[in-house]
Amino acid sequence: MADEKPVRFGIIGCAQIARKVSRAISLAPNSTISAIASRSIEKARKFAEKNSFGDRVKLYGNYNEVLDDPTVDAVYMPLPTSLHVKWAILAAQRKKHLLLEKPTALDVVELDKILAACEENGVQFMDASMWYHHPRTAKMKELLSNPQIFGQIRTIQSSSSYTGTPEFLENDIRVKPDLDALGALGDTGWYCIGAILWAMNQRLPTFVKALPTIARNSAGVILTCSAALHWEKEEIIATFYSSMISHETMDLTICASNGTLHVEDFIIPFEESIADFSFTSGAKFVDLHIGWNVKPQKVLITSQLPQEALMVQEFGRLVKSIESSGCKPDQRWPQTSRMTQLVLDAVKNSIELGFKPVQLS
Repeated sequence: MADEKPVRFGIIGCAQIARKVSRAISLAPNSTISAIASRSIEKARKFAEKNSFGDRVKLYGNYNEVLDDPTVDAVYMPLPTSLHVKWAILAAQRKKHLLLEKPTALDVVELDKILAACEENGVQFMDASMWYHHPRTAKMKELLSNPQIFGQIRTIQSSSSYTGTPEFLENDIRVKPDLDALGALGDTGWYCIGAILWAMNQRLPTFVKALPTIARNSAGVILTCSAALHWEKEEIIATFYSSMISHETMDLTICASNGTLHVEDFIIPFEESIADFSFTSGAKFVDLHIGWNVKPQKVLITSQLPQEALMVQEFGRLVKSIESSGCKPDQRWPQTSRMTQLVLDAVKNSIELGFKPVQLS
């Protein structure tokens, strides 16, 4: 409704990604920033100044203060993964809806505690994987679901990688075992696993096997890893590669019995306002194998808002449906996160078991 008050967000933690999401909250028509909390009031003030929030946003020098603020409806939490279980549960217990940065937890046991707290307190949970909310994602799903165009999925490949600077690889929280022990698997692998499960309509693989192509830093944190996911009944295999020490990639390729879909920038589009993907259907070689009978078709999708603002808008819509209409929290997003966490855990377990397969279903 146009006359509804916006969802009032508190931001817990001033990580770099919080700048992007705070901008998204400001752009989303149904949301606004009410408060920012950091470990010190000085850090919160610097964050507010850097993002030109002015006096309209309250600043707090510890996380509990924003959770106790009655003007905060929901919290966005970009804390280190090791802190998620504590602060996410406290947020839910104080009836704050929760937009949680990925990876959601160190393992599914922790995540289940978070999800249980959200369910018990009737608050919406969503992880901050932005690409699900881009209109391109819905269009790709529409085409993949057309059996005449694609047929049955046979294999999926995904990669998410970037080259960390020496400063990053030495000091970033994502390479510190006490802060974000999952390393590249949690940071970039989360997207790859999520994309594979998205393509498979959230069906868990039969088993997962990490591949012996792994790199770690001196503290034992994963910098590069890859894995294979198998669906035995459907005879489908998916593979992914995640890394903090390789050139930037955000690739997703889905090959089916009658078509192939490819997108190069599925996590962050090359441009905010327009994104594309390509697909080929019914491709065959021409006579003498000197060419193809069809070329890939490029599909262009425009978006009035950046995908992160669309994510915030959807989250805000769900919050309002709970607060204003008495609806129950939407379980799609907690379930999506849990599936991703289960597979991530299995990959980690496979690595620890010397790259042996780990059964899931």
